[in-house]
Amino acid sequence: MNKNKTNWIAVFTMFFLFGMVAFVTNLAAPVGVIWKNQPGIDGSGFWGMMGNMMNFLAYLFMGLPAGKLLSRIGYKRTTLIGVGVGFLGMLVQYLSGVVGVGSLIAGLPANFFIYLAGAFISGFSVCLMNTVANPMLNLLGGGGNRGNQLVQIGGTFNSLTGTLTPMLVGALIGSVTKDTAITDVNTVLYIAMGVFAATFVVLSLIPFVEPEQERSNVSVKELFKYKHLVFGVCAIFCYVGVEVGIPSTLNFYLSDTSARGGGLDPQTAATVAGFVAGTYWFLMLIGRFVSSFISGKVSSRTQLATCSAAAITLVICSMFTSHVQSSMPVFTGSGFEVVQVPLTALLLVLCGLCTSVMWGAIFNLSVEGLGKYSSLASGLFMTMVVGGGVLPLIQNAIADASTYMTSYWVVVAGFSYICWFALMGSKIRNK
Repeated sequence: MNKNKTNWIAVFTMFFLFGMVAFVTNLAAPVGVIWKNQPGIDGSGFWGMMGNMMNFLAYLFMGLPAGKLLSRIGYKRTTLIGVGVGFLGMLVQYLSGVVGVGSLIAGLPANFFIYLAGAFISGFSVCLMNTVANPMLNLLGGGGNRGNQLVQIGGTFNSLTGTLTPMLVGALIGSVTKDTAITDVNTVLYIAMGVFAATFVVLSLIPFVEPEQERSNVSVKELFKYKHLVFGVCAIFCYVGVEVGIPSTLNFYLSDTSARGGGLDPQTAATVAGFVAGTYWFLMLIGRFVSSFISGKVSSRTQLATCSAAAITLVICSMFTSHVQSSMPVFTGSGFEVVQVPLTALLLVLCGLCTSVMWGAIFNLSVEGLGKYSSLASGLFMTMVVGGGVLPLIQNAIADASTYMTSYWVVVAGFSYICWFALMGSKIRNK
């Protein structure tokens, strides 16, 4: 038997899936910068964030079915379905640059609705892949701190592609005008479709032994007796919302060349904004990489409580320093370059270090003691990932009505709940 070798093949496969999830998810916000400036949308952050909303809305519909599908057909086949759906989602987004261009529906660009459909389909894909990757890494690590450690390493791969995606899109966009179109980022869509196609072929061929899991007909209602799981599901809703909302709204703020924006050079604002958002994800990568070494010794509860408290401090400080300029080292993919941005941007980017440990810690604390119900609980988690669409949408509706900085009170509220969960809500109560 070469069980250990087979397990490591499974582990590295899950790491790769983490990276693909970030690639698809982080495409929505920088592409939203393009749609935000199209005729008919006219600078609305709410509509610019709608693609991100559709991406995450898919979790609400697919979260529980994904968990049941995983229990029924296993990890490999669920993964293959997710990858195939991902290719379809990228194809539909590509078609939004070809079909319906120049036409309006209800005052909005007709091809915008095609793009939203593609974003929604892509959301189904990342939901399936997330549902597979998290419980499998936790199982392969044997749960506990070791399980959290593998999830954190997977998160490092997630952050790597999350770092590069907004940078690549920002570099391709350059200067954003009403003439900028989604066809300007076709290179990214071609890469995505190629990666999905190649991944489907490779996964079909490699040996892949399923981790043992007890089949069960347990209903979702039975999971609600685990109060720490219920509180954890709410924490995931808040976490994904603030994780996405911080860099996405910051990207909109810095690329906005009106008086409401960050005051950057209109010719390079979109590019700098993409690199700044990418630096946030790069710091998440650093944080997850460090956490992968310390998670075997430092408890998930300690990491979560400390980082959420630090994040609250950083966000509140950022809200009152938008008129202060600072020099910030921005990661450009090949190295760092110092640029002038509002101090707000630097403080918000530092939140990436704080959010880096949160997904794994929340998941680990929430499924502790669930055993055979872990896969179904993972589906419940995936449902509440819809927070990554809901909270940024609310945040940008507030930004449209007032200011970008005022909208960050939504982020403060989310981090406050996560801090409570770490200190109180994560204590096991199953009666």
